Amino acid sequence: MKYKDRNLVLNFSNTYSKKVANCLEDTDWIDCSDISGTNMYCTDDAADEIKRRLEEYSPKGVHFIDSGNYHYMTEFFVEKLDCKFSLVLFDYHNDMQVPMLHSFTSCGDWAREVLEKNDNLEQLILIGPSQKNIDEIEGLAKDKFEKLVCISLRDLERHKAEEKLECVKDDVPLYVSIDKDVLSNYYARTNWNQGKMSIDLLERILKRFLIDNDIIGADVCGERNPYEPIPEFIEDRAINKKTNKLLYDILTKVIG
Repeated sequence: MKYKDRNLVLNFSNTYSKKVANCLEDTDWIDCSDISGTNMYCTDDAADEIKRRLEEYSPKGVHFIDSGNYHYMTEFFVEKLDCKFSLVLFDYHNDMQVPMLHSFTSCGDWAREVLEKNDNLEQLILIGPSQKNIDEIEGLAKDKFEKLVCISLRDLERHKAEEKLECVKDDVPLYVSIDKDVLSNYYARTNWNQGKMSIDLLERILKRFLIDNDIIGADVCGERNPYEPIPEFIEDRAINKKTNKLLYDILTKVIG
């Protein structure tokens, strides 16, 4: 099948309207709010239906995938890649928990599934979590653990990231996934606890990767709960809207 290369806005929790996609160039809006079994945990039936709706789309482009509760969508995009690649994951959490329900993919363990099951994955570069969240990664086989490069918030604050970035392989393209909870409250308002990164730092790290690698696709999550009190929601949505546009502009420039 020949895929379409399009930017996408995936609406699960009614946080995105069609107007959001219309404000961005070459972007399709896909409504998934009617699919049951998607919030935090994705059932097999829900996964099948989501993949059916995305069947014609390639992993290339910028994909907005709602709140962090749906971050498992990254796994669905990268499994379409038919070449070796590395995943660059900006996230304040590790998303590599030992699964509580082995039959379901979840927002807390999807990155572990990519690491353990995707044979095309060369490395998973996790950027921005607390050291505590990194230390909580456990139970990985040695060959899978060796594919993992972790750059903590502390490494970034102490300017120790460059040494670890030197471990990133330069012979495969990259897929980038950004959970806005890696950013400070000034830049994003999410439904999870957040880190302290700035947009400028995130952009500098992306440009650092471009020295040796192509970026073939990206996704962004980390929207706020649309059912919070109206005054807070209006303020949070305005902040997220501005940051989403900034991320869109950054990513569309770097995706090859």
